[in-house]
Amino acid sequence: MATLAAAAPAEEPPKKNRIQVSNTKKPLFFYVNLAKRYIQQHNEVELSALGMAIATVVTIAEILKNNGLATEKRVLTSTVGMKDENKGRLVQKAKIEIVLGKSEKFDHLMTPPTTTESAAAAAADDKK
Repeated sequence: MATLAAAAPAEEPPKKNRIQVSNTKKPLFFYVNLAKRYIQQHNEVELSALGMAIATVVTIAEILKNNGLATEKRVLTSTVGMKDENKGRLVQKAKIEIVLGKSEKFDHLMTPPTTTESAAAAAADDKK
């Protein structure tokens, strides 16, 4: 497999709330849980991916949105030139950046229920 290096060495400094997703390095829910932590700490998270990892980023964003934890703030797509070190030429790669913000329900959904709340929920479920 070809190793790719950025053609433009002058890149912006890494953001504290940016997750660069690879579809080969970590499992999907590693990124989902990391994104939750970043949202908790920074009130938003930026998910970024190139090429085949784009589908993974979209899936992560949809999981967080569908669970009511995040809202979509911005989606950016672009194409970046990358140097293919094996072939020595420039190749174009698709890139996506999705910025998600903390939802109004985030803190409530992330807080584990107290023992009285879980007992009340279990009692309510028993009555159904």
